[in-house]
Amino acid sequence: MDTPETFARRILPEVSRTFALNIPVLPKPLDLVVTVAYLLCRIADTLEDEGVGPRTELFAELADLVSLPDGWETRADDFTARARRVLRPQAPAAEVELLEHTRLVLQAHAELPVWTRPFVARCIDTMAKGMDEITRGVHGRPHVDGLSSLESLMTYCYYVAGTVGEMLTQLFIGHSKDASAIAEVLEPRAVAFGRALQMTNILKDIREDLDRGICWLPKDRLAAHGLTVRTLALPERRAQAVALLDELVGVARAEIDRAFEYTLALPETEPGLRLFCLWPLFFAVLTLQMLEHNPAVFEPAPVKLTRETISCVMAATQKNVTSDVALRELYRELQARPAA
Repeated sequence: MDTPETFARRILPEVSRTFALNIPVLPKPLDLVVTVAYLLCRIADTLEDEGVGPRTELFAELADLVSLPDGWETRADDFTARARRVLRPQAPAAEVELLEHTRLVLQAHAELPVWTRPFVARCIDTMAKGMDEITRGVHGRPHVDGLSSLESLMTYCYYVAGTVGEMLTQLFIGHSKDASAIAEVLEPRAVAFGRALQMTNILKDIREDLDRGICWLPKDRLAAHGLTVRTLALPERRAQAVALLDELVGVARAEIDRAFEYTLALPETEPGLRLFCLWPLFFAVLTLQMLEHNPAVFEPAPVKLTRETISCVMAATQKNVTSDVALRELYRELQARPAA
């Protein structure tokens, strides 16, 4: 049988290929702390993405379970049973398995260093409250017609990812004296790191979300391009859809620029922290290049980076991780690279 730690490490690559790559480069004990924190966030995300009907009580219960110092054991199985019932039949098997083993993830969280747990609990609490607000859509399905505005999109990205950036920053500061010394530099930029990655994922997954009856794009920007959610993927509206896409790619790039400055602010004495942030950011840079001007984003086949590209980016970043000059040059090169 899995121990809490072995389950957490085993399930991680099944629910996130990206974080399975970068979490292992974190110094101990942050590698396990962030693994467990990510899995708790993913349980909340599964309730949001794969659940139907009202989920207010489930979001609140998950936040309570993570914040309780003890007594969560008697409530964990009831939470799991109720959460399992709201999942749609098409929910991915790995995410179902994760949710069904919420007790093990909570046990892993209870065994983390005491100083880390409040930061994880605060993140889950804020995320769960935001997700509850967001998922109050038609028949329990979130935003079949899109979010109201670009501001609403940024708020959504804060709840589901900016909160993670805040949590990571506090963990980095708590772990590293060098990071603690520049807390006033890191903290104001923390939200951008999470939002940049979330915006990239939203744009990459436009068609997949549409096919599931969900849209996270802002209705005001859709309307500005003469579009609605129902016309967004129509072939005869492709030029307008690509123009909208390019506008939102520009917004995401601005967030990535801020997130890159956040990452360079991390101490050169902490290469693991830098690599953890640089890899997904550089993947996002290349993903946005693939999306820009690309009508294939609105077709059923996913647009994604090749394994070869990912490996090359990881190797180049690892080689230059302690040099701000080299990393800035690599960042410029990736931004200028022709779309694959």
